[in-house]
Amino acid sequence: MSGPAGPGLATRTVVPGLWAVVGFLVVVEIASGVLQGYYTPIFTDIAEHLGISEGDVNWFEAAQLMLSALAVPLLARLGDLWGHRNVLLVSTAATAVGSWILVFSPNFTTFLIGWAVQGAYVVWLPLEVAIIHRRTAGTPDQNRLTRRAAAMLVAALEAGVIVGALTSGALVEATSMEVLLALPAIAVTICFVVIWFGIERAPGVATGGYDYGGLGLLTVALGLVMAGLVLVRLEGVGSPWPWLAVLAGAAATVALVRFEKDQDEPLVDVRLLAARAQWPVQLTAFLFGMSVLGAQIPLSTFARADPDQVGYGLGASAAFVSTLVGVYVVSMLLGALLLPAAARALGPRGALVGGMLLVSLGYGLFLPFHDSTAQVLSNMGVAGIGSGLLVAALPAAAAAAAPADRTGFATGMTNATKTVGGAIASAVFAIALTATGSLDEPGVGTASLGGYLTVWAVCSASALVGALALAAVRTDPASTAHAQVGAAS
Repeated sequence: MSGPAGPGLATRTVVPGLWAVVGFLVVVEIASGVLQGYYTPIFTDIAEHLGISEGDVNWFEAAQLMLSALAVPLLARLGDLWGHRNVLLVSTAATAVGSWILVFSPNFTTFLIGWAVQGAYVVWLPLEVAIIHRRTAGTPDQNRLTRRAAAMLVAALEAGVIVGALTSGALVEATSMEVLLALPAIAVTICFVVIWFGIERAPGVATGGYDYGGLGLLTVALGLVMAGLVLVRLEGVGSPWPWLAVLAGAAATVALVRFEKDQDEPLVDVRLLAARAQWPVQLTAFLFGMSVLGAQIPLSTFARADPDQVGYGLGASAAFVSTLVGVYVVSMLLGALLLPAAARALGPRGALVGGMLLVSLGYGLFLPFHDSTAQVLSNMGVAGIGSGLLVAALPAAAAAAAPADRTGFATGMTNATKTVGGAIASAVFAIALTATGSLDEPGVGTASLGGYLTVWAVCSASALVGALALAAVRTDPASTAHAQVGAAS
């Protein structure tokens, strides 16, 4: 695969057609970024269009997170069985259907269904990393090429977020809501065509059937936990019902682990997840999700708070909040592009540790420094660089620490655990921020500064725990022999 090297020159692996494949996947990730950035500036307009309160928009996020947590392991396993390209097509078709439902939704219920179905896009990046990892199989530079390609894909994702946010913000006053909502649906439909013609067909490498029992137990476990988190928001922390639901979910999780250990081809490969090279990566993804997914709304509401009225905040306009988001996304883009250099300098595990430490530092800086725009921008920039490193590095590290027939599962689980971490953090932060008011009902009350300090402390502490867990495990998750998976059995 590699050409001859001259004296003293390192040999570089050449994989014919690899970067053409990456180029097609970059288009998909730009569309993914558009989906993630497009709707944020226009949520108020969407609420007005549907005739609902702004607080009801939170149900869209809850529904999509629940579907994402269920869909990722399901589609990742199917990717290993049917072929990652085939399942990427299926998930893109589902995302397109959900996006078009949003265009023609006459009411809250149908829009909620469309928004949940659209969440199938969360499996795109893990499947793409699995495609690249398989495409480079048998080459000595497989892990390096996978990390490099993952960095490019995340860079495209973040660029798409910026493009999406700027586009919707510029067009919202110039066109109808139906036309505005049709643009991302068109983009996803184009992605389906790009994948169909641009990515070669490849069969799955896993054997065995599908674990329907595991799927049922996983659905029950996640459903109960997510229901408990929703009930915390609806009934309050003092109600016993949320905690009973969470406890029931925990019991279902124990049952799931025991059931999956006895399966030859489990949906959730708990033995792989327990492998010494794999569990630190998945734990890091869970803890990282607490900040990258859970802290978005608190950062926005803090920036909008008027310091003359509540004693904290920046008093920023909605337009300026978009600027803050842009700075954060650009810093994430920079972090993703730095991954190859960081991995060369620090090693794959060192790059993960460095990313978590930057996230911990960035949110930790909020505790003493949050009184000015410059301070907030600096803090978000530090956390953003670390987040970009992690978004790119986690799927690649998971793939490198998994057998060839389980790369789709391993990379997909980084998104699943990240989503669960974000959902749990979102509920915790809602409790912290509603001590003296309600974020879900504007005008009812105002969160305390102590609530925001709690949010930042949790984000900083969770990232630090992830860094320590990675550092404590001597085995490098990106270079471990796959034989260790068997040792965990």
